[in-house]
Amino acid sequence: MRQVILDSSHQLEKGLNLAENHKVEGVFKNVIVCGIGGSALPVNVLNAIIKSPVPIYAHRDYGLPEEASGNSLIICISYSGNTEETISALEEAVQKHLKVICIATGGKIEEICKKTSTPLIKIPAGIQPRSATGYIFSALAKILSNSGVIKDITGEISEAAKNLESINSSLEKEGKKLAKKLVKKNPVVYASNKFKALARIWKIKFNENSKIPAFHNYFPELNHNEMVGYTGLKKSQAKNLFVIVLQDSEDHPRILKRMKLTSNLIKKSGAKVETLNIKDGSPTFKIFSSLMLGDWVSYYLALEYKIDPTPVKIVEEFKKLMAE
Repeated sequence: MRQVILDSSHQLEKGLNLAENHKVEGVFKNVIVCGIGGSALPVNVLNAIIKSPVPIYAHRDYGLPEEASGNSLIICISYSGNTEETISALEEAVQKHLKVICIATGGKIEEICKKTSTPLIKIPAGIQPRSATGYIFSALAKILSNSGVIKDITGEISEAAKNLESINSSLEKEGKKLAKKLVKKNPVVYASNKFKALARIWKIKFNENSKIPAFHNYFPELNHNEMVGYTGLKKSQAKNLFVIVLQDSEDHPRILKRMKLTSNLIKKSGAKVETLNIKDGSPTFKIFSSLMLGDWVSYYLALEYKIDPTPVKIVEEFKKLMAE
């Protein structure tokens, strides 16, 4: 897992190269990205980085949503290639003769693509889906720009990849330090609405890497409901919580004020709060530098608990039970 995180910045360039010659012809009224778990995370990242002139939906379910039509571009993503929800979406898209393209490492998705002449971008296998965000994100961005759906951000992605590589060691040190503070705590991750995808992915990394419960929400929504939950906490309960606020210097001034006031109020309950400043730079660099830090924090927290961060045994066990 440590080597995967060290190498993660290289995924961005690799994903761009793999999708370089892939284009789907058509004028689309929307894009529906079918995927679930780690394979779907890059869709939220993309929507946080770029504002598409047509809606880009993340569909985390079986089949296709009601928004799917003959004017839709369907992108099916399954890192393993064997995700049953995504396979069902692909089969429906093929049956309805919709414009579809896939991203996977192989599996049944590859078999279906070969049988139906559906284009497939085959990404490197051998890591956990949650660790393949760079491959999938950059391949997705390249498909959409090649197909005229979004503007080309290849240059921004390439620059971010170089800058991420140069700061990875410092992020590792920062992550290791924060992980020690999180031992025997339940993390709660907050960010602005603009960066709520970040908060969600941090939460997932704590779940899957550190093997602990974790939670997330975003401003200003949490000020209208969730923060009330801290007022009923006993001190013995509050001491088990550690709130992480992901703050961007370019967040709306009122959001920055909300973050500060909320942090102070939560501290009064007895819970720990730490504000982490998202690094300045392009939207892609901001997102991926924060994701990389989240990887390091969750990795070192797993080591603090003396557990292997890589496997997700309960997920594999659940899949076997579903197959019975």
